[in-house]
Amino acid sequence: MKREQFLRQLRREARAAQVEFRVEESEGKGSHYRVYFGKRVSTVKSGELTPGYVKLVRRQLGLE
Repeated sequence: MKREQFLRQLRREARAAQVEFRVEESEGKGSHYRVYFGKRVSTVKSGELTPGYVKLVRRQLGLE
């Protein structure tokens, strides 16, 4: 899964859960993005995301 596809999926889930979702491109290091889902925060790297990495980020955001 590409990063942009994953971010679209998170944005839809946030809208459905009625929580704030934002992506800060300037707060991550290099090509990483800082993602805020409600009160939870995680970092998403660029490029192709493995299923294990997606699961890790989802767990950090309280979605699993």
